Amino acid sequence: MSRWSYFLRRLVLAIPVLLFSMSIAFLIIRVGPTDPVSAIVGTQNDPQYRLAVAKSIGIRDAQGNLIPLWQQYIDFMTNLLTFDLGQSWVISRGTSVQELIASRAPATVWLGFWSVLVAILVGIPLGFYAGLNPNTLSDYTASFGGIVWRAMPNFWIGIILIAVLVQSNQLTNGLFDWTTWLGIEVNVITAPPLNDLSNPENLLVAIKQILPAALVLGSASMGNEMRIGRTAILETINSNYVETARAKGLPERIIVWKHVFRNALIPLVPIITAEAFILLGGAVIVESVFGINGMGKLFFDAALQGDLPLAGSLIFIFVLFTLAVNILQDFLYTIIDPRIGYE
Repeated sequence: MSRWSYFLRRLVLAIPVLLFSMSIAFLIIRVGPTDPVSAIVGTQNDPQYRLAVAKSIGIRDAQGNLIPLWQQYIDFMTNLLTFDLGQSWVISRGTSVQELIASRAPATVWLGFWSVLVAILVGIPLGFYAGLNPNTLSDYTASFGGIVWRAMPNFWIGIILIAVLVQSNQLTNGLFDWTTWLGIEVNVITAPPLNDLSNPENLLVAIKQILPAALVLGSASMGNEMRIGRTAILETINSNYVETARAKGLPERIIVWKHVFRNALIPLVPIITAEAFILLGGAVIVESVFGINGMGKLFFDAALQGDLPLAGSLIFIFVLFTLAVNILQDFLYTIIDPRIGYE
């Protein structure tokens, strides 16, 4: 099977998964306990106004009759599949969902980028170092640290980190103050400025602003990568082909870089790609704790306030993103390990 045939097959198989996922989302949103009309009108109990709102959001027809659920389902799926995401009901009534998502997406992408970078640059090197130096103090320290980071909940780490950074000046007797460190003033609990990042000063401010949240969001993945990376190194370094390379007289540096590291990366591929799913779920909590106005906080607010079109559209985007990451994961397998074919 060729690469493009495999890619086309995966796209076709992703369609029923997408339809099933959005069907479940529709049932949760439309059949759940949230009354969309009450969410929009609030405390206003004017029957005529409630009827007008119900007509405007497609729950009742022009004559005031309740539109059947199956018809609402068809309209819901048709709008999503044609990327007609509609307008917000509550968060910003009358504003298109695309506009709201576009305004919040940069903050989430910026947070996700640094979360993945922190996890990869810290977790994988620590795991590989621990695997290359087994049963040493550094190995025990890294392993213990990975377990602790993995066990601590994101929201708890976020709250503790905010408290420490805010009081860093008092805790260090004036030796260190995070808010003014490196001569860059930032507020720990405000959204990162993302305007004109081509300006070096703005870029440094945005990086410093997002790093605490990125460290919290990437902490779980960092612990996983460290532990699995250590195990993969230990399994690879004791394999037959590594022993054969040593018997041939290859330098240890070449053995480690050419044979050990590349093969040890194979079990890390699903862990790294799974970070995308952690980012989607964790961003909802982390963005709320750190006050970052991204897609995670937008979804949290939409679900809490009953903004059903906005919540449904965000779920649709999350599902598409998850399916794309799964396909990318399979391609990465074939690149890292040529023994894996498309069959």
